[in-house]
Amino acid sequence: MTDFLAAEDRVLLEHHGLGTFDELWAKQLDAVDEPNTVSDGWSSVFRLDLEGQGYYLKRQSNYLTRTLRAPFGEPSFAREFRNISLYQKLGIPALQAAFFGERKFDGEVRAVLLTRALDGWDDLDSLLQCWSELSEEQHLAIMKACGELARQLHGVRQVHGCFYPKHIFLKATDDGYEAQLIDLEKTRPLLFGQRDRIKDLEPLLRRAPEWSDAQLREFLAVYLEQPRDSSLVDRWMSRLTARRSHKETR
Repeated sequence: MTDFLAAEDRVLLEHHGLGTFDELWAKQLDAVDEPNTVSDGWSSVFRLDLEGQGYYLKRQSNYLTRTLRAPFGEPSFAREFRNISLYQKLGIPALQAAFFGERKFDGEVRAVLLTRALDGWDDLDSLLQCWSELSEEQHLAIMKACGELARQLHGVRQVHGCFYPKHIFLKATDDGYEAQLIDLEKTRPLLFGQRDRIKDLEPLLRRAPEWSDAQLREFLAVYLEQPRDSSLVDRWMSRLTARRSHKETR
């Protein structure tokens, strides 16, 4: 497979001797957290800063996942990179890849994925932790940005599969907030209509107990492009609440 190197990052990476798989694999960095391990494989994430541009460098060895495309397994980063490319093609706001490559070396399957850091953005999880300190205007702007992001995602018939607050990043703008997604590994096509959509959205609501019913209605009104007091919003509120209650009591 041919390595991917984003045109926007080529000059900077090559200037620092980091424009190839081997150079990125060998770069000595401190991991941002403990590596994930499975069987004889591992996967780890590192922070890389070059002339004011931040990146996250992900490396893995024999950390494989089975898919229809690769029934005998492939690096999980390969699937994530395909989904990053798919989101870009479909116009879904999401993290951007700077480099991807994979190698087989003496029976070992290695993969490297380099993504641009979302410096200047805050994940929704962090914003929820200080929710009471934000103004009602900020609340509504955040709900609007999240609703628009979910509508855009499902509008091109994709399910994120991990639509959690920690995977939604927001940035304040002059007229509200922008939102985008990270962690695209579990993305799949939306096949079962409303059932898939409810299943994708419910984990977000379960992990955002700070949202009042009125704020949830605001989110759904934006997502469904309906008035807040519409019967359609009522029905979605009922279905999401029922699924959340079922999940919480399991």
